[in-house]
Amino acid sequence: MALAFDEYGRPFIILKEQERKSRLRGLDAQKANIAAGRAVARILRTSLGPKGMDKMLQSPDGDVIISTFSFFLSFSLANDGATILEQMDVDNQIAKLMVELSRSQDYEIGDGTTGVVVMAGSLLEQAEKLLERGIHPLRVAEGYEVASRIAFDHLEKISQKFEFGPDNIEPLVQTCMTTLSSKIVNRCKRALAEIAVKAVLAVADLERKDVNLDLIKVEGKVGGKLEDTELIYGIAVDKDMSHPQMPKRIEDAKIAILTCPFEPPKPKTKHKVDIDTVEKFQTLREQERKYFDDMVQKCKDVGATLVICQWGFDDEANHLLMHRNLPAVRWVGGVELELIAIATGGRIVPRFQELSPEKLGKAGIVREKSFGTTKDRMLYIEQCANSRAVTIFIRGGNKMMIEETKRSLHDALCVARNLIRNNSIVYGGGSAEISCSVAVEAAADRHPGVEQYAIRSFAEALDAIPLALAENSGLPPIDTLTAVKAQQIKENNPFCGIDCNDVGTNDMKEQNVFETLIGKQQQILLATQVVKMILKIDDVISPSEY
Repeated sequence: MALAFDEYGRPFIILKEQERKSRLRGLDAQKANIAAGRAVARILRTSLGPKGMDKMLQSPDGDVIISTFSFFLSFSLANDGATILEQMDVDNQIAKLMVELSRSQDYEIGDGTTGVVVMAGSLLEQAEKLLERGIHPLRVAEGYEVASRIAFDHLEKISQKFEFGPDNIEPLVQTCMTTLSSKIVNRCKRALAEIAVKAVLAVADLERKDVNLDLIKVEGKVGGKLEDTELIYGIAVDKDMSHPQMPKRIEDAKIAILTCPFEPPKPKTKHKVDIDTVEKFQTLREQERKYFDDMVQKCKDVGATLVICQWGFDDEANHLLMHRNLPAVRWVGGVELELIAIATGGRIVPRFQELSPEKLGKAGIVREKSFGTTKDRMLYIEQCANSRAVTIFIRGGNKMMIEETKRSLHDALCVARNLIRNNSIVYGGGSAEISCSVAVEAAADRHPGVEQYAIRSFAEALDAIPLALAENSGLPPIDTLTAVKAQQIKENNPFCGIDCNDVGTNDMKEQNVFETLIGKQQQILLATQVVKMILKIDDVISPSEY
């Protein structure tokens, strides 16, 4: 028991002896932290690459889920490292750091969430060996920092730039196909990659090299097959016309976009209307009808041929709209209204009195499309004046497939966005990691201090990605890695990687297996930062002890 004394000589307890014994400190704490981080990495390791294995998870209510990374929902599918870590019930604080690592990669790059965790786990494994040899954790962290910079710069050297444009999208498509190769939807990877690239180019500002992914709406509906997924140069809204007798197709539509109620105004204060005769009641009804009739007439006077309203209106008003030949759509969400306004070049009208001809949006075609039964309909707004808002409409046999396709397309969209920001690529299949490993190993000789051991360990940790790819593809990992590394050195070809798909060549350039340079660099930097943070922790104190 640790005691201290106040200014009057009275003792008080700082820390109880049994609590001091229950705490892990020094090397024991570091080993425990490393074990927690490696445990998370082992979960994701077997799912890396195009031949990765599936996982079976159990949701809190006892439902069993068979998936390749799944949400904790009944019978949902996913194939993303960030997804499973996001939904795992993690108590250990170091494991939570690994979850944050994957989340950071997903937020910044959108792809590579599995690889960054596997790399961090390998760095921790190598660091544990150095700690057991008596090397101070700070020296290990410093060596890792030096090695990560060497690998970062080497990636720049082996990267290649490619030119792309509206007429030359093949490089972008090939890179997105690499991302989709490890997904459940890989059988349609070519079609989905083309959709993702065309959607990004439609909303991209190529002069500023900026892409706002919020302008790409991803919508899905159960039914049909995955091959029916389409790109709509406009907006698809999961609504239909407010009255079944309204026209289902409007050409050269002029759209009034309202966020105000399309009905007579109601006083905002409490009120009471005393009506004691039938004549007064009829007069009130006539006034309300006349007010709404004037609203409809104003819409027609400004030239509107379609009204899209955020709020609803009653059946009587709906009937009047139908008779006055003014189609309308009600209960449209605020986000969808913004996208419609962007796509059609219109202005959202918050007060009905502000409606004017210049605030109307314009679209070439507005049509209602039926799916399956006649009750399931959607509204397509196409051929818009400003096509810088598009919709990817996904079809699938069940909700699981649609949700997985949405997550897969998110990764592909992020990859295409990253390539527009920086059109440098490296080649996949573990070729970049193997080349960096060789470069870091060679650079270790130039550092005479203890950091040399950490730099060599970093080089060995980089081999974890190609080893996992080979193992998951059913190849002998050690033999395959050594053969590819020897081939890289002999031929001076940094594009040699693991032939996961058994194509017959190790040259990833010939296989068109691309990855973004900034995504690969981000993986190395993030993994190194988290490992350095974990190595500097030498005591774990739980707040429940005090």
